[in-house]
Amino acid sequence: QAQLVESYNKRRQVTLTPYREAVANRFATDWGNIEIAEPSFLGPRNLGEVPLEQLLPFIDWSPFFMTWELKGKYPTIFKDEHVGAQARQLFDDAQQLLKRIVAEKLLQARGIFGFWPANSVGDDIVLFTEESRREELARLHTLRQQWQRKGTTNYYALADFVAPLSSGRADYVGAFAVTAGHGTDELVRHFGADHDDYNSIMSKALADRLAEAFAEMLHQQARREWGYGRGEELTNDDLIREEYRGIRPAPGYPACPDHTEKQTIWRLLDVERETGIQLTDSCAMWPAAAVSGLYFSHPQSRYFAVDLMTRDQVEDYARRKGIPLSDAERWLSPNLGYEPG
Repeated sequence: QAQLVESYNKRRQVTLTPYREAVANRFATDWGNIEIAEPSFLGPRNLGEVPLEQLLPFIDWSPFFMTWELKGKYPTIFKDEHVGAQARQLFDDAQQLLKRIVAEKLLQARGIFGFWPANSVGDDIVLFTEESRREELARLHTLRQQWQRKGTTNYYALADFVAPLSSGRADYVGAFAVTAGHGTDELVRHFGADHDDYNSIMSKALADRLAEAFAEMLHQQARREWGYGRGEELTNDDLIREEYRGIRPAPGYPACPDHTEKQTIWRLLDVERETGIQLTDSCAMWPAAAVSGLYFSHPQSRYFAVDLMTRDQVEDYARRKGIPLSDAERWLSPNLGYEPG
């Protein structure tokens, strides 16, 4: 508890740049000369049910061990003198259950993704119904860094990676939602009836790994559909290290901390009807083994943490979203660099 308080206080000691100044020092692109990739199709594309076998090569096993509070990277964790033997046993058990899940189709994977004409307007990203860009379809609201960091004067927002409407350049943004969690509840209940807590936890951990693998596989497909990823020859380790162009930030994560932005993705892709993935009142996803987010193709796009913000940015954000300031503060409470009220 003392460590949490210390961490909280340290964060509050960060120096924040006024929002207007942060906007003036946004990440800049020479939009007149940059090459912008055009997707091979526009609108949503439903993948239906995807065979689990297709996801297996894309699994990143390192986070699996963290579920069991074992620290180390796969496969070197097996050589660890303290946890190596336990990690190997866990991994072997996981392979056994995974083999059964795939053979008996105990889990189902479903996904959908799409691309839309898009341009940034300030810190918003406007998505259009079609290429003429006359009719607005949806608007994504992004947040900008304000914390001062050594070695850089740029303050990033996701909108920086999309050509401004004023540039006259045609740009695009993608979105996706995937799950490998349909069937997890039934599997957990099955093991629970036998008082088998170990395999109950294992089932959920494997569903999570498969969902993340699905997100990685689909991002590879999206890059190829977008044209700029067709020449990629990446190993699974390369994919895990994200050694490719483009990013797929997820609402609720550091670059996009507002979970409610998922609602726009759900409307764009009709996610619940097409895949069965539901959003709860708190904007959590069900099944829990699900991943959703956005695709950006900018060659210099990168992940970053928005972290703390001043009241002037949160007020501007609430105005852009058309919600009361108190609602914005509630959803962004971990990121407030001030005391609301």
